[in-house]
Amino acid sequence: MNLSRTARAALWTALVLGLGVVYVPLGVVVLNSFNSDRTFGWPPPGFTLQWWGAAWRSTGVRDALWTSVQAGLGATAIALALGTMAAFAVQRYRFFGRDTVSLLIVLPIALPGIVTGIALSNTFHSVLGVPLGLFTVIVGHATFCVVTVYNNVLARLRRMGLNLEEASADLGADTFTTFRLVTFPMMRSALLAGGLLAFALSFDEIIVTTFTAGAGVRTLPIWIFENLFRPNQAPVVNVVAAVLVIVSVVPIYLAQRLSGGDPQTR
Repeated sequence: MNLSRTARAALWTALVLGLGVVYVPLGVVVLNSFNSDRTFGWPPPGFTLQWWGAAWRSTGVRDALWTSVQAGLGATAIALALGTMAAFAVQRYRFFGRDTVSLLIVLPIALPGIVTGIALSNTFHSVLGVPLGLFTVIVGHATFCVVTVYNNVLARLRRMGLNLEEASADLGADTFTTFRLVTFPMMRSALLAGGLLAFALSFDEIIVTTFTAGAGVRTLPIWIFENLFRPNQAPVVNVVAAVLVIVSVVPIYLAQRLSGGDPQTR
């Protein structure tokens, strides 16, 4: 479809404005983490690494960072296991309620986080009697992290087809040999992309975490929220926010690169 020069200019303007609304504030956060003025005067009178050093020396920040890493790795591991098995079941088998199962797997990521958080908190505390802590945070994060792995693996399985696996079986390979030498290498990048996305979602999640963490468990986003309105902590909060931006962007970028490849060449 050929567009006039005016239409192309309007579309480019809308694109630049839309991206600017999203990414300029993120750039300001990163820039302020180097701002030598602790009141964040603009434009910055100078740049310093002082706040980065203060953030690294803060035991609260380091503990929160380690908690976020633990929660992210735990939720990603659960999501990889459950999401992969669910994708294989839905794609490779025909059974009653298959579409309903697929909907139920994807639904948690579409629900408001506060609804998921309240539901999980009530279930853990009132029904199961499980004390809130890091374990409940991991389970809570896994409920929506499963979706990213499921979608990535399901899409890759649909693209792969069954021809190579059937050829492997015709040549005498058993099920596990075929999976190890044929299926897994072709879906490896999809698993990695889904895992990276799951970790990124878990690492910066705050709403579900607030309802499932319990006393004494602080992830990095919760630490930011608790210290956001403390003037003495403002420079450190900017540093931690900049770290969250970087840690969230890198896995998503890598996942996008990995999921865009041809499974036959991986």
